[in-house]
Order: sequence, then C-alpha cells, then structure tokens
Amino acid sequence: MKVLVIGSGGREHVLAWKLKQSPQVTQVFCAPGNAGTHEDVTNVDIPATDSERLAQFARAEGVDLTVVGPEAPLVAGVVDVFKAQGLKVFGPSKAAAQLEGSKAFAKDIMRQANVPTAEYRAFRTMEDAIQFINEREEVPLVVKADGLAAGKGVSVCETRAEAIAAVKSMMQDRAFGTAGDRIVIEEKLVGQEVSILALVDGRTIITLEAAQDHKAAYDGDTGPNTGGMGAYSPAPFATPELMDTVITQILIPTVHTLKRNNAEFRGVLYAGLMLTSQGPKVLEFNVRLGDPEAQPILMRLKTDLFPVLSAAAEGKLKELPDLEWDERTAVCVVMASEGYPGPLSTGHPIRGLADAAELPDTKVFHAGTALQGGAVVNTGGRVLGVTALGDDVSDAKRKAYEAVKCIRWQGAWCRKDISDKARQS
Repeated sequence: MKVLVIGSGGREHVLAWKLKQSPQVTQVFCAPGNAGTHEDVTNVDIPATDSERLAQFARAEGVDLTVVGPEAPLVAGVVDVFKAQGLKVFGPSKAAAQLEGSKAFAKDIMRQANVPTAEYRAFRTMEDAIQFINEREEVPLVVKADGLAAGKGVSVCETRAEAIAAVKSMMQDRAFGTAGDRIVIEEKLVGQEVSILALVDGRTIITLEAAQDHKAAYDGDTGPNTGGMGAYSPAPFATPELMDTVITQILIPTVHTLKRNNAEFRGVLYAGLMLTSQGPKVLEFNVRLGDPEAQPILMRLKTDLFPVLSAAAEGKLKELPDLEWDERTAVCVVMASEGYPGPLSTGHPIRGLADAAELPDTKVFHAGTALQGGAVVNTGGRVLGVTALGDDVSDAKRKAYEAVKCIRWQGAWCRKDISDKARQS
C-alpha cells in the first residue's frame, strides 16, 4: 500500500514515521515534507494547499490512502477535492473543518449541542467589540481571531485595556490578516488544560490517549501564546471518569450536531479542554492531530496506524479491535527559533542531530527544517519536537532533555519545564 501524508510540520513527520512502520505499507510520500521526513520517507515538492496537484499526484502514483495533517488544507477543502476524484482520504470535509476554521462557527455548534464552553460574543467591527468590553465589569477576557492563525490568534487579557489592545491588534493592525475579520470575545476559564483527541468516522468515536500541551512560550506558563512548546502523554488529569464525561457531553453531541448541519465529521476531532471547578469546558476544537501532542501520543501507540486511519476514512471504525498503547510516558520538547513566536531568525545550520538519534527510546521529529547544501537548517518558528519514552514522567523528561542538549543552532531555545504539570496532579 502507498500512503501520502500532506504537510510539513512535526505532526506530519510523526505520521509519516508511524505509517512507514506498518507491514501493509510499501511506500510513504510526504508533501512537501521537511528535512526529517526526507530522511525517513519520500518528500514530494507540492505545497500542502495545492489540492489539485496533490490529487493528481495521488492518482498518478496509485496512492491507497492520503492523510491530511495540517488545518489550512482541510479548511480549504482538500478532502472534498480528493473524494470528488474517487481517492481515499483521511480528514474532514470543508464543511466539517469549519469547526477549526471559524471560532464563531465552533461556538455556534457548541451552543446548539449544549456542549460546555465559555460564554462568548462574536464581533465583525472593532467599535462593537470595544463597546462590549467597556460596558462589562472589568474581568479577565480572552480575545480570539475567528480564522486560522497558526495557534497564535488568542490573547488572554487580565484587564480591559489589554482586551481593547488585543482587539485593535487583530482588527485594526491586522496582526493575523483576514483571520481577524471577525473576532470572538469570551470569559477566561481557569484550571488545568488537557487535550482529548478522537478518531471519528461519522458515527463511531475512538478516543486516543490524552496529552497535555504547553501553549505559553516560557517556563511557568508565562509569555505569549504559541502553537505549542511541548507536550506529554498520558495526562494524569484524564481519568476514566473524565473521559466518559468528555465522550458523552462533548464529543458525541458535537459529532451529532455537525451531522444535523450537513457536515458529517470524519477524521481527528481534537477537544482542547479546561478542567474548571464546574467540570470540563471546551477551549477550542481542532480538526486534526495536535502538534506537538501527536508526537508523544503516536510514539506510545502500539497498534498499526495504517488500518486504523484507513478504516476511519471508510466509515468502518467499529470493526476494529481496541487500540494498544505503550504503558510508558512520552515527553516532547519543542526547540524553537530565536524570536518565536515573533519575527524569526532562520537559515542557521543545526548540529548534533546524529548524536541525538543514537540515544535510546528517543526520536527527533522535524517541523521547521529544510536541507540547504547538504546541511539541515531552521526555517520556521517551531523547529524540532524532541520526543522520548520513559518509565515515568521524570524518566521521559530526563531522556528528552538529554537529547535536547545534543542539538545546537544559533538562537535555539526551549522551555525547561515540559511535563512538570504531571507531578502537580
């Protein structure tokens, strides 16, 4: 079987790496891929958003399954293009992908489905948004760009002045381009964050092992929001009782409501949750594997991934046996470029990758990398996801940071406290 993975980030590297391990898979392509996927599979020089060329390639190569990694091509409708040409593809349709493509759409779906989430209002003009903020009691608010903003279009604001500044940044200064044409303002939720991801085939829902992401840039959850600075799995907060609540009160109602709105969901449904004193509430939905959650989750998955994603694409998840998981903990530490999440310093050669690769139970997944003149260089904000398995959280963290210490490039940095929250539970 031949598989095409669409995308170029850390999530796509771990997907390609895991699918290549399947005894059923003879070849894995990654379009466009990165320096890490170049080493593990076959890169294809087609942008992730060029749906027509990707479908043409899949047809010409006889690809048996295409797996779409990032949100942008999903929201743009790549799955619809593939299905129209009779190609098997894993991921939600354009209509269903609006669950991530529009924060306001997601909130409306949650309201219809009676899914617990923060109180919110959506705005299309800066004046209306600022008036709303000024007329409210001064409380912490969260301001979100409605559209896709690479995980960075969220401002957590403790004061009225901060909230107004965030609105102006999005709607007046166009900090996130057209993603800020509409914004959502909601109450700030307090508690522990946890990511619950599930495979959905339109009817059947299979949850994956839980993970906890670290969104803030710096240690102690300080600094601006990022796409994610690291993650670990399993998350101790995700008890069996919590998982049952999430399935019955969040995942099932959301999938049913999407179907009633002519947007049947097939793919990965990702619920970013805040565990509040009133119970779990949805912070956001994503329509694909999280990055960096995918790295530790798939590192722990023992089941062959290919037949699982193939069954999901065909609506046959209920025919599968239970997924098998490595009992050990996995920790992923993101190494980032100087300046991230702001203006970046890129093009610097990365040293020490071979040394890190020799460490046991460790894999360095590439995200913002490319090959230039035979050298691996950093090309993006989040550059590497250094991932390790350990007997417990402390052991996995030690192994991951041991590998981090092997790797160097000009301006490289990372958080030092990834997974520490697990010991606070």
